[in-house]
Amino acid sequence: MNADKAAFSRRDFLKLSGLGLLGLFVPNMPLRAADFPLNLFFEDAFDAQQGRVTSRLIWLYDKPSFNGNRVKMYWRDSVLSITSATVSEDVSDYNRIWYEIGNEGFAYSGTVQPVRTLLVAPLNNISATGALGEVSVPFTDAHERADAGAPVAYRMYYETVHWVMSAAAGSDGKIWYQVLDDKWNKLYYAPGEHIRLLPDDELAPLSTEIPDADKKIQVRLNDQLLFAYENDSPVFVTRTATGAVLRSGTYTTPTGLFMTYHKRPTRHMAAGDITASGYDLPGVPWVMYITESGISLHGTYWHNDFGHPKSHGCVNLSPSAAKWLFRWTSPVVKPNEQFAYKTKGTLVEIVN
Repeated sequence: MNADKAAFSRRDFLKLSGLGLLGLFVPNMPLRAADFPLNLFFEDAFDAQQGRVTSRLIWLYDKPSFNGNRVKMYWRDSVLSITSATVSEDVSDYNRIWYEIGNEGFAYSGTVQPVRTLLVAPLNNISATGALGEVSVPFTDAHERADAGAPVAYRMYYETVHWVMSAAAGSDGKIWYQVLDDKWNKLYYAPGEHIRLLPDDELAPLSTEIPDADKKIQVRLNDQLLFAYENDSPVFVTRTATGAVLRSGTYTTPTGLFMTYHKRPTRHMAAGDITASGYDLPGVPWVMYITESGISLHGTYWHNDFGHPKSHGCVNLSPSAAKWLFRWTSPVVKPNEQFAYKTKGTLVEIVN
């Protein structure tokens, strides 16, 4: 099947284009009609919506444009209140979405991760095999002991995913979760109220009635778009950020045919010198490897700048888009398993 020439019905076109326009204003919304909550059109999509600054610093402007006047500066990990989104008049920009920050000004969306603060009731009893947990606040710190005064090992960000191995009473009398660092095989502790345990039905495979041979992912590098097809018909589309020219070198996303043969719901990814385009990223969510060298499709929390090359060769996706694809592709990773490694997986075609 040549996806470039796949037939689009008028209904498909209206569905995808309509959802695409709405997706500009709803942070990290996967663009599949069947997954849309109907109340999205009637409730305030920005109610309690926050944004975390992902760059070293950002400026707010008096209008949604870099040509506007700078009015305020924020540092990395500042948490802002997003009250609306708008489209810049700079028609040449690949990403024209800006967030309005109350009455303070406008922030470029690519440097602001949409987040929320959702405190949960932690559980005392954790399965012997562990449980997957998703950070539900803008960020929280993983400590060496269940004590807020203990040394910090890592900062854990919104929608990152981690293996929760057990629960313990902290020095503050609250429940803390013991989390596994799968790269260094070490255990750290984070406040339980900051991590939402994922129920099994939230991890259940999608479109199981479609044979895997009739599913296909296509990544279009020039367009920075990813499409998912069932029986040659597009069912999902999202923006990506693929291999880029960085300070430490040129990183390309390979073209050709691949398969999602190795999948992990979470992975601590680290390489190189972090002062020169290296990275150290715990809890990267919904990882689908397609090469033995480590190229994968995965969720991304360190930027929100999709539609432009930006990675070390992987296909960066929003966490929600990566989660949908993780559930839709094969092999299936069972809720109590840390990975699946098979000889086959869902076909991935990467084209220029």
